[in-house]
Amino acid sequence: MPFYRAVGEIPRKRHTQFRRPDGALYSEELMGVEGFSSDSALLYHHGLPTAIVDSAEWEPPGPITEAVANRPLKPRHFMTHKLDGSGLDAVTGRHLLLGNGDVRLSYVAATETSPLYRNAIGDECVYVESGSGVVETSFGALEVGQGDYVILPTSTIHRWVPSPSASEPLRLFVIEATGHIGPPKRYLSAKGQFLESSPYCERDLRSPSEPLSAQGEDVEVFVRHRAGGTKLTYAHHPFDVVGWDGCLYPYAFNIADFEPLTGRVHQPPPVHQTFEGPNFVICSFVPRKVDYHPLSIPVPYNHHNVDSDEVLFYTGGNYEARRGSGIGQGSISLHPSGLTHGPQPGAAERSIGAEFFDELAVMVDTFRPLEIGEGGVACEDPAYAWTWSGRHGG
Repeated sequence: MPFYRAVGEIPRKRHTQFRRPDGALYSEELMGVEGFSSDSALLYHHGLPTAIVDSAEWEPPGPITEAVANRPLKPRHFMTHKLDGSGLDAVTGRHLLLGNGDVRLSYVAATETSPLYRNAIGDECVYVESGSGVVETSFGALEVGQGDYVILPTSTIHRWVPSPSASEPLRLFVIEATGHIGPPKRYLSAKGQFLESSPYCERDLRSPSEPLSAQGEDVEVFVRHRAGGTKLTYAHHPFDVVGWDGCLYPYAFNIADFEPLTGRVHQPPPVHQTFEGPNFVICSFVPRKVDYHPLSIPVPYNHHNVDSDEVLFYTGGNYEARRGSGIGQGSISLHPSGLTHGPQPGAAERSIGAEFFDELAVMVDTFRPLEIGEGGVACEDPAYAWTWSGRHGG
């Protein structure tokens, strides 16, 4: 998953002669995961995708080695809009909020075009809080805007180009895995088709429709890899692709196309699951009708997820369970394992009789504890942990 696609010009049979107009062979590039035993894509380049002419060290933003443990243990609130700055791009301008050995959660308000970038550690799922732009990739371009999830497979060379006419930055919540991100397996048939019970399907996914076919020489690409970071200079532009096919490629899915599942009483977070990654899940809380049992309490019950840390990115609407806590647009809450968490005081009583919640949030549950990065330290609200008690100090 995703499903098979063919874009641009490709030969009838793979790994056979396919020649440029001047008679020279196009160069194949097979991108595949799990050692030739899972999904792949076959791209056809004008030049050699292997040809590099320089390699230099580069320090990626937000090293996880500088993150600090959540000590003393407490719920936390990060106000991401405090991280706004001028001249930031979507790659080098990222602020690490939270992370562990499985996943990194970052935020950036980008106004500039990013360098060409390749994350060779894992897939990225980038949620667009606001703004618009284009993600250019070796597979082609994707126009993106508010509410889009953008899935970028491991090692896809790409760059983010904010819209020059936009009135606000391209605000991005970046989820970087150390493996692969995709739809939950329970949404798919044994052969990979979305089931009728899935809250979204193939029709909701957008992917590049034509190659970029860019040309150029001595092109720099910033690479995050297992040993750190490197700036590679390629002899040929990595976007010099005339066609590709396969089941591995970048795609976008808008949160407005997620169909919420509801019930007579409050439904647990797994009904909101949208993607899964190694040791974490991603969920979408969208505007929806709520519980219709005559005695229902629509907001969540107090709960303790003993095996996970819960991160919630508030990205629209009015989140009823958090009224009075200081949570607002762009807020991120962390409710770690080791603590019981739930709605703010009075929220349960206020919610009784509600028929609809106008709320929008992205949740990431991790199954190993999260540490706090430089971005999280810089934008934390120190009063949040005490809002259930009504006190303002620790």
